[in-house]
Amino acid sequence: DEAAYVKAGFLAAITQGEAQSPLVSKEKAAELLGTMQGGYNIEPLIRLLDDPSLAPIATAALSHTLLMFDAFYDVEEKAKAGNEFAQQVLQSWANADWFLQKPALAEKITLTVFKVSGETNTDDLSPAPDAWSRPDIPLHALAMLKNAREGIEPDQAGTVGPITQIEALKALGHQLVYVGDVVGTGSSRKSATNSVLWFMGDDIPYVPNKRAGGYVLGGKIAPIFFNTMEDAGALPIEVDVSQLAMGDVIDVYPFKGEVRRHDSDELVATFKLKTDVLIDEVRAGGRIPLIIGRGLTDRARQSLGLPASDVFRRPAPVADSGKGYTLAQKMVGKACGVEGIRPGTYCEPKMTTVGSQDTTGPMTRDELKDLACLGFSADLTMQSFCHTSAYPKPIDVNTHHTLPDFIMNRGGVSLRPGDGVIHSWLNRMLLPDTV
Repeated sequence: DEAAYVKAGFLAAITQGEAQSPLVSKEKAAELLGTMQGGYNIEPLIRLLDDPSLAPIATAALSHTLLMFDAFYDVEEKAKAGNEFAQQVLQSWANADWFLQKPALAEKITLTVFKVSGETNTDDLSPAPDAWSRPDIPLHALAMLKNAREGIEPDQAGTVGPITQIEALKALGHQLVYVGDVVGTGSSRKSATNSVLWFMGDDIPYVPNKRAGGYVLGGKIAPIFFNTMEDAGALPIEVDVSQLAMGDVIDVYPFKGEVRRHDSDELVATFKLKTDVLIDEVRAGGRIPLIIGRGLTDRARQSLGLPASDVFRRPAPVADSGKGYTLAQKMVGKACGVEGIRPGTYCEPKMTTVGSQDTTGPMTRDELKDLACLGFSADLTMQSFCHTSAYPKPIDVNTHHTLPDFIMNRGGVSLRPGDGVIHSWLNRMLLPDTV
């Protein structure tokens, strides 16, 4: 975004001697560039690989930067031209240092139970009337579980959720785990995940007002909520939670598949992880960082003439049932270059069409910034304003004025307020042979 552009430009100018600051040295500026994760900081860091005094700092930063995209080839070109620091970066990517230097998932995790009985809908965690505040995660999280229910005591019923109750459980000294009979039904899975993790996740270095990691136990966890938790680096586990109550302190053994009481070691329940790849996802900081980082490692190894890495857990193939495919399975299969995709198969389909509507658009914008997205790769990325055009709040009017430029500057198409519903537009423009 604009702030990142200004920040990267200022720090780059310091490293080049084009600007000075009594507070930030050239070395410190290079270090700060390395904390920006991707986007506008990449080109200045690659340039520093040619500066003998700052190249070691740039090397360390780039070695742990995953959002390289096409800039990978700039590093590869320097490495092939004999730049020793670029060669070190390429080798570090090939070794998967970005992954191996992160802490592995613990054998035993001690947690305090935050139990919500019955079904938790995403609207309970991210209420629709508060959708305007979704991009401001700490503010929006105040509305989580704002309506009283069994075992839940909102600070202000209908306005502010059980913040006092959550803080009292945190005072027991362990990280909280969200526990429910059925968790995450409904469509607002991203903002719901943000709210849960704001209270029960971990701080992200150099990223304010957002948290990742965390744990969720559910008798059933809705698939799209499960996947969104994966993306955020959380560990979602489907397990019998009937014997767990608010305030219980438990030990979770993810590799053994056991939940035990912390004080007595009594076995409460057993489980099996949905996939062993979850272990790598938690270590990498999420499913998306793992996919991007694993791809970066594969490209680096291919460039160096090395075989595929054995560092990562790879998804197990799903057995062929011998039956045909449904139309939906064929569509996803075509996007993956195969005949069809069986349920439970790990795949990375080519996405040619992306749609975004306005109540989640500002939050989508923040996610794209986190991914250092400076341009869309999908053939069609469309933003609509179908939810807020009729009766816009002041914050909606601001979104109407600012979001279109963000989308269009990255090669997307932005509809105008009043142009219609996103689903109608996509139905007109989407061919039924892709995703």
